[in-house]
Amino acid sequence: LFALVLPSLFCICSFPDISRAIELLDKLQRTGEVPPQKLQALQRVLQSEFCNAVREATVAAFAASEGHSHPRVVELPKTEEGLGFNIMGGKEQNSPIYISRVIPGGIADRHGGLKRGDQLLSVNGVSVEGEHHEKAVELLKAAQGTVKLVVRYTPKVLEEMESRFEKLRSAKRRQQNNYPQ
Repeated sequence: LFALVLPSLFCICSFPDISRAIELLDKLQRTGEVPPQKLQALQRVLQSEFCNAVREATVAAFAASEGHSHPRVVELPKTEEGLGFNIMGGKEQNSPIYISRVIPGGIADRHGGLKRGDQLLSVNGVSVEGEHHEKAVELLKAAQGTVKLVVRYTPKVLEEMESRFEKLRSAKRRQQNNYPQ
């Protein structure tokens, strides 16, 4: 029985329901089928910092494989040269606002905190999720000193959005070529 339970418990370790596994260990301990010291050792592992780190890393890895990651804070100094990145998207385009380009040699590039594919979530504490493109531009232009951005890396969504925009541009070009003005 112990040989069957142990691998299952380590699989559970990567998922959020650790407390359920500990309850099952308590029930096993009450049956007396497994020596209590072995069950207590498993409980310690499940409640350990290591298991918690494995669980968090697994969640992050699954999120990254799906093209998502946890939000992060990037602080950039605002200078006369601007912030050194471009954005695209917005409510009017039925898409989130994204970092579409980090300008080589610009502030964002030198800082290294932003990357193409980052979704812009907020600017200096003001959410831009579900907002128009122009609102994000206004917040970025109005910012002074250090600009605090909250972003999340979601490159697959950006790629899908860019593909959709390219299809629309191609259709518009074809339409213009078929109907000269």
